[in-house]
Amino acid sequence: MRRFYELFIGDRRFYKRILLIAVPIMIQNGITNFVSLLDNIMVGRVGTEQMSGVAIVNQLILVFNICIFGCVSAAGIFGAQFYGKGDQKGVRDAMRFKILTCAILLFLWVFVLYAFRNPLIHLFLHEGSGAGDLEATYRYGCEYLGIILIGLLPASITQVYAGTLRETGETLLPMEAGVAAVLTNLILDYVLIFGFGRIPALGVAGAAIATVLARFVECGIVVFWTHRKPDKNPFIIGIFQSFSIPKELSKNIIIKGMPLLLNETLWSLGMAMLTQCYSTRGLAVVAGLNISTTVSNLFNVVFIALGSAISIVVGQLLGAGKLEEAVDTDRKMIFFSVVCCLGIGTVMFLIAPLFPQIYNTTDEVRQLAAGFIRIASAFMSLYAFLHAAYFTLRSGGKTFITFLFDSVYVWVFDIPLAFALTRFTGMDIIWIYFCCQSIEIVKCVIGFVLVKKKIWVNNMTEAGV
Repeated sequence: MRRFYELFIGDRRFYKRILLIAVPIMIQNGITNFVSLLDNIMVGRVGTEQMSGVAIVNQLILVFNICIFGCVSAAGIFGAQFYGKGDQKGVRDAMRFKILTCAILLFLWVFVLYAFRNPLIHLFLHEGSGAGDLEATYRYGCEYLGIILIGLLPASITQVYAGTLRETGETLLPMEAGVAAVLTNLILDYVLIFGFGRIPALGVAGAAIATVLARFVECGIVVFWTHRKPDKNPFIIGIFQSFSIPKELSKNIIIKGMPLLLNETLWSLGMAMLTQCYSTRGLAVVAGLNISTTVSNLFNVVFIALGSAISIVVGQLLGAGKLEEAVDTDRKMIFFSVVCCLGIGTVMFLIAPLFPQIYNTTDEVRQLAAGFIRIASAFMSLYAFLHAAYFTLRSGGKTFITFLFDSVYVWVFDIPLAFALTRFTGMDIIWIYFCCQSIEIVKCVIGFVLVKKKIWVNNMTEAGV
């Protein structure tokens, strides 16, 4: 028992350090997802078609957001290690790399999403039940997309700044900006979706306008504070004086970061493809998955925040050359994340049937949503371990391995299974969803082996790495 405590349980100082990083991220993501839930409920109160149209577009926007996240994270691996080493110029150069690559991705994705909105939205529209009008769902989706594209610019800038701040130990400001944004979103949602006084009810368009304005509020706070506090953020000094980045650093970020960017892109596309496979069983499934995903995201903030904390803390330890401490810290953080999610998943499982009752939709959609939520809750500890293993490998720059571990696995195993079960069997969609989650157990075993072998223990700030 003593050996167990030494390996997996930290002291009070350990948990204080971890929670100081993780809790602000949890609060920010928790409030964001809670408001997303309320936003989803408000749109869902208008009707199933409106909710489904918004859900389809948000699935496409998710691909963009994950691509930007991958771009920021690729350079962020180096940013965290440079900060751990005390190299502010390195942090500045890593941030410049983020700005340039995010600008390119933003232009490409806005073009793709706008020019190909018709075929992209129709990918998710299939007959299969009496729940919803496909043509109305398409119209609402197009209306929402046309407005929400404006918000991609401030969302990208926020990710660049907030990611760099977190890598340098500043987690409170991004949280505060996120809180301000979601409160703005919540108030404007109510006013613009349902109308207030002389303001007409705008429905789906109101939800999109509220989200865009909230994105600008968040972006403004993060950017303004970062530039107003150069003493706390020395990396920001002279950030726009030049966009010259050392060739060796650019080369290393591309070599280490391209697999990460490709991974995030393919993973998010894979999630969209899985949803598309499920959507062949009808619009009710799309609506049920939308409710389930929105609710699950509210509970998933714990392992997502702890995964981010792993990438920051372990990355800083590796950059400082404290390799053994990094291994010990990582093991204890993974254990902590899994145990936390075991309890949270249990609570989520018990209250799963309550959430769908809030929505103005059919009994079929409510039953599907409750089933999806319970399956997600049963696998939450598994998700926690996979997320922690992914960030562990990434913190040491093993981005090609994370590429194989994450997105390649989705495309080689998850998607073919979902495709085959939805198109060539009469299996109920709930059992199909369960089977597609169960296959992640194999991935969990692979992640355990990779982490245990310590292939990720690597200081990338040293010359020649």
